[in-house]
Amino acid sequence: MIVVGERINGQFPQVSKAIDARDAKYIQDLAAEQIDGGANVLDVNTGPGRDDAQEAMAWLVKTIQDASDVRLCIDSPGLKTQNAGLAACSREPMINSTTAEQKRMEKFFPLAKEHNAEIVCLTIDEKGIPNSTEGRTELAMLLLATAMDQGIPPEKVFLDPVVLPISAAQNQCPGVCDAVTAFRTLNTPPPKTIVGLSNVSSGAEERSLLNRIYLAMLLGRGLDAAIVDPNDVDLMKVVKASEVLLNQKLYAPSFLRA
Repeated sequence: MIVVGERINGQFPQVSKAIDARDAKYIQDLAAEQIDGGANVLDVNTGPGRDDAQEAMAWLVKTIQDASDVRLCIDSPGLKTQNAGLAACSREPMINSTTAEQKRMEKFFPLAKEHNAEIVCLTIDEKGIPNSTEGRTELAMLLLATAMDQGIPPEKVFLDPVVLPISAAQNQCPGVCDAVTAFRTLNTPPPKTIVGLSNVSSGAEERSLLNRIYLAMLLGRGLDAAIVDPNDVDLMKVVKASEVLLNQKLYAPSFLRA
């Protein structure tokens, strides 16, 4: 599984303070901790309501890259902030994210093509998030087809069925699992899938337990990537055990230390 580390996000108070202070060491240490925990990609988000979002994003990207060669996922709804982060990337980036809304696809797919970036595609349109697997799959097909029409190869598209909090939309949890299965039928080879895992436990008790079990369920359906906290040791044990049980990694007695 592709592990996208979620911790460099200005929504966290300490990260926001570090961005304000341009505290490079704090950001670089946070990046290193996630990489050591097993992250393959780091999500980078300046947080909401910043007047200096473009400058802050460029600074974050440069700061992380000064200490590591990890790939970055530029996470911002703003086109200018996305562009600032992508322009600063020295390795192939990921864009987080577009929806199936026409105005967003018109902006973000050309941006992905310009920067040769992978792109996360959320199954949300002008009406919101579909309640059914079929509705999510229709939007996934629209996103995939539009990306290909824009010259973006399917292997650079990550389809996201949109995980909702169990505390508010419990009936949607099985539907997201079904959507991951359905998305795999949309192309040959199957398109990649991704989720923002921590959304499922937002506002709930036993967050780590819910995240771990739900991730195992989704991996059994063929999930390719997840935005997670890679320093949740028990969660990462689920990732490693699942990779062995799904015959993706070779079993050895030391598989948890691999």
